Amino acid sequence: MRLDDFDYHLPAELIAQAPAAERSASRLLHLDGVTGELRDRRFAEVIELLRPGDLLVLNDTRVIKARLTGRKATGGRIEVLIERVLDQHHAQAQVRASHAPQAGSVLLLNDAVEAQVVDRHGDLYRLRFAGDADVFTLLDRHGSVPLPPYIAHTPDAGDEARYQTVYAKAPGAVAAPTAGLHFDAALLDALRARGVGAAYVTLHVGAGTFQPVRVQDLAAHQMHGEWYNLPQATVDALRATRAAGGRVVAVGTTSLRALETAAAGGEPVAGDAETKLFVLPGYRFRIVDRLITNFHLPKSTLLMLVSAFGGIDNIRRAYQHAIALRYRFFSYGDAMLIDRAP
Repeated sequence: MRLDDFDYHLPAELIAQAPAAERSASRLLHLDGVTGELRDRRFAEVIELLRPGDLLVLNDTRVIKARLTGRKATGGRIEVLIERVLDQHHAQAQVRASHAPQAGSVLLLNDAVEAQVVDRHGDLYRLRFAGDADVFTLLDRHGSVPLPPYIAHTPDAGDEARYQTVYAKAPGAVAAPTAGLHFDAALLDALRARGVGAAYVTLHVGAGTFQPVRVQDLAAHQMHGEWYNLPQATVDALRATRAAGGRVVAVGTTSLRALETAAAGGEPVAGDAETKLFVLPGYRFRIVDRLITNFHLPKSTLLMLVSAFGGIDNIRRAYQHAIALRYRFFSYGDAMLIDRAP
């Protein structure tokens, strides 16, 4: 397939710059991947679209304050976006500067944090942070919320709360698993009372999720790697759900990619691993029956994934429908519930 197969025109005013006033008040477009039928709902109505015995699989990663600004020792301005925390004092990062910093150079970040460039591999630098505090602590004190590039405003306290799921637990993501942003505690409680199960994976979303695909021939595209953990309790819940005839509902493309990677051999395997799974139309899904997801950027790997899941023609029609009805797009936007296409 070609990159241009996944292009569409989106009016700029439909890119959501702020979340809905209430998490579950966003809109929900329900796509039946079998029939192609579309229905317009409110997200809180997802409770009517799930049944007892279904299992929600949610990504409990927590977004860290991964963006820092500062200067090199020579005075040049820089911007650092942490891609992955490696250990107590080391992290991989993207560094934007007029001249690339060299190994051994020192960066002064947010007038408070010193980091030395250890080395560079491709677009990523390995940095060593000085001082006794660990990287997570330094970022929490001095960093800012790494809002996506299409959100124009400077992050504030509202973003610290809303660019985070209510069940976020494990710090390490530099972008939110945005499908989960629509769930509030009351909705989760109501789903639990209805008999809908919940299980968790952890996948730390990397900055590479916003990197554009730069090749027309998609067979030549290389996915960025992301670390995930699938607990044994979630594997057990998946098996029990299947045995009882329930449906597995992935909340977000990150949950889906973790589950499908873990089941590459046929059955899901618990543990830590790296996923570079690139899902295109023609992919045979092993685990996930339904997907809750936001609307994705043109020519993005996530749009390719949902096209594989819901059917490429169905997704094209759904996106045309959403644009015509002025749904809100991307991270702070509205959501879809997609029933898997044959």
